[in-house]
Amino acid sequence: MRAPESHHETESTLQAKMDDVSEVLLVTPEEGGNSGVPEQYQTREDLEKALNETKKSEAHLQQIIDMVPSFLWTSLPDGSKEYLNKRWYDYTGLSLEEGQGWGWKVVVHPEDLDRLVREWLALMDSRKPGELETRIRRYDGVYRWFLIRVVPLLDEQGNVVKWFGSNTDIEDRKRAEEKLRQDEIELRQIADAIPHNIVVIRPDGTRLYANRTFLEYTGVEPEDVHSEGLYAQKLHPDDLEQSNKQRQTGLERGKPFEMEYRMLGKDGRYRWFLVRYNPLLDQEGHVVRWYATATDVDDRKRREERTHNENLVLREEIDRSSMFEEIVGSSEPLRRVLSQVAKVALTDSTVLILGETGTGKELIARAIHNRSKRSARAFIRVNCAAISPSLIASELFGHEKGSFTGALQRRLGRFESADGGTIFLDEVGDLPPETQVSLLRVLQEREFERVGGSQTVSVDVRILAATNSDLSAAVAEGTFRQDLFYRLNVFPIRIPALRERVDDIPLLVGYLIDRYAQKAGKKIRNINKETLDLFQTYDWPGNIRELQNVIERAMILCDGETFSVDETWLTPVAPKSAVTSVPLVANLVEREKEMVETALREAEGVVGGPTGAAAKLGIPRQTLESKIRKLGINRHSFKTS
Repeated sequence: MRAPESHHETESTLQAKMDDVSEVLLVTPEEGGNSGVPEQYQTREDLEKALNETKKSEAHLQQIIDMVPSFLWTSLPDGSKEYLNKRWYDYTGLSLEEGQGWGWKVVVHPEDLDRLVREWLALMDSRKPGELETRIRRYDGVYRWFLIRVVPLLDEQGNVVKWFGSNTDIEDRKRAEEKLRQDEIELRQIADAIPHNIVVIRPDGTRLYANRTFLEYTGVEPEDVHSEGLYAQKLHPDDLEQSNKQRQTGLERGKPFEMEYRMLGKDGRYRWFLVRYNPLLDQEGHVVRWYATATDVDDRKRREERTHNENLVLREEIDRSSMFEEIVGSSEPLRRVLSQVAKVALTDSTVLILGETGTGKELIARAIHNRSKRSARAFIRVNCAAISPSLIASELFGHEKGSFTGALQRRLGRFESADGGTIFLDEVGDLPPETQVSLLRVLQEREFERVGGSQTVSVDVRILAATNSDLSAAVAEGTFRQDLFYRLNVFPIRIPALRERVDDIPLLVGYLIDRYAQKAGKKIRNINKETLDLFQTYDWPGNIRELQNVIERAMILCDGETFSVDETWLTPVAPKSAVTSVPLVANLVEREKEMVETALREAEGVVGGPTGAAAKLGIPRQTLESKIRKLGINRHSFKTS
């Protein structure tokens, strides 16, 4: 159905108007003159000619407007339609009378009408150009989407004289947008159901969307996903610079890539994530979207970090020269200790192991750990006396990058490495006061902060401590905190000195001879009786460690199958004798110094290696270096020029 042609003015009508205008223009005023009529229109013929030209121009303009494929129209200031072009009537099938005024509303989709009218009235109030969208019914009853653009014509006072508008068909675009919107909704529903952090990114790296898992983990509101500073806010400061570089390089290459970094959760804790970036390409191979999927790998990273630290500790343990023999003996004092170990090992109680130097306090600590429910986890040993007071806090609790000079990266402390296992604090009485405070907090609350950090770290660690000093006296002197002493002294175990375990000496001697004979490649069948008697009557101020050193030295010098020692090394101490063992110890130290210097002289000052002094003495390099320092020997004096 096409619109009627009645909307065009007839020639007779135009002619009548022209006659009316000519009569007015040709009236001569009383005072003469042409009443403002241009000079070229002083005759009726001139006026008729001008009007005919105007009529032709209007007809030509009308023809052009009707041929435009868009809907063109004008409205009066009140919003009612004044003129609608032929294309509009052809499309809607309305007559001229039906389209005028507000009659055009009948072709607007019922669901759009109220909104369209509100927006149209608001636009008129603004007196500014604008755009509207609505569905318009075609003559066959089908609705299609149109974009309506309007521009006001204003007079000198800024009042609207008329509105000019055009309607453009955007049905195909709206269908494409709707399909894209439905696809996006479906994709978002799928993404929200996936238990991984998913972020959709534009080619330039800005974020478009983040799924529910990401929002719940980070605590970010959906409207803040587009924030430029979000990346810097949520990444760990230590990871930010490197990850920015990797991300930018990956986005520029346009190929799938992955990276790992720590991301801050809404609980204030950082967790490690493996983030995979995959591009979505168009038909020409250009990236139109990036999909970033983050998988939580924090447990794996912590296991790797813990394993790394445990390996470091293990290497340190292997390199150390301390004694690691099994507990050997059957004397009553030792049996009492082992009975205590068996009972306390099954608990998580803190144990304070007391005893002289060389009595085997670490062996007892290891025995407690090995019999405990933590035996499958790490056993971390820290010699508090061997670490500088300025570094002991960092060693125990770790440090953050840049917390002090030389802190080039974050490092986990021994407590984190021992998480789930046992930490053994040897020589705990040598801890500086400020570190005692931190240790007390760990004992009370099972948490601490790394040096230079503000994040609280929680650990599940059993603490075993040992000392050869009198902590009660240290508390009285004010060098050791009383509250820390009470926390450590939950279950004290005193290790008897070797002189209190005389019955165990033959077993220990046999065990150590077998060990060092095998190491030296020698075969020992007998032990000299005088030597054994000498061992049992000696006071052993250095306890089992001293016994170990004496046997190791004697094994180096032993040439036959019978083990013996030079009796001048050790002089028996009579019971209740007032004679001290200091001269004997001094003699033993002098002989040891002589042996070390001889080996250094033969090795020309070289300590390690197959031809070094340590190899000649048959002891570990670290042991020899410790003895050199202890004995005050200048090994450099033995080097040849």
